[in-house]
Amino acid sequence: MCKMPLMRLLTYLALGLLVACGQATGQDYKLGEKIREAPPKAAPGPQTALRTLTWDDLLPPDWDPLAALKGLDLARLDDADPRAQKALEDLKRAWDSAPPNRQLDGQRIRIPGFVVSLDGGPKELREFLLVPYFGACIHVPPPPPNQVIHAVARTPVKNVQTMDAVWASGRLQVVRSDTPFGAATYVLQVESVTPYKGK
Repeated sequence: MCKMPLMRLLTYLALGLLVACGQATGQDYKLGEKIREAPPKAAPGPQTALRTLTWDDLLPPDWDPLAALKGLDLARLDDADPRAQKALEDLKRAWDSAPPNRQLDGQRIRIPGFVVSLDGGPKELREFLLVPYFGACIHVPPPPPNQVIHAVARTPVKNVQTMDAVWASGRLQVVRSDTPFGAATYVLQVESVTPYKGK
């Protein structure tokens, strides 16, 4: 297992949180980038039964993901400083216990995100994580569990691979699940998965 100096790891995790809450720019997705365009609101008609969400909607309004780092000047701490170790432990605890937005429990939703396959072959899958930014859970640490959706499909989803940008639709439940790639606070009973092409 690769050991990263403590201060670099703390800075890396804090930057990951900031990236997860930021907007992406550019033509191609790069490590840490979110879906480029804000999802449109659902148009009136039959689709209104599906509520279109952004990743910020999954966060409780009063939760501050960086509260554990308040008052710390990370640039002035080195790895031997006990405050650095405590900050890392506090941040990990805050991430692991990230609360869900319980108002979303049981709602039929659609949300854009990136796929992290949990099973299946190269052409179909039944379970995957949906994450807010490119590379999450694979190339960079996972976001807090309240920014990860564990998607479960009754019928295999075809022609979708890890890190594909998709729209996922279905019924969202507040249920924690732990996977090899990270914990998720939400489970989505998948009704459809389609390629994300912006608005």
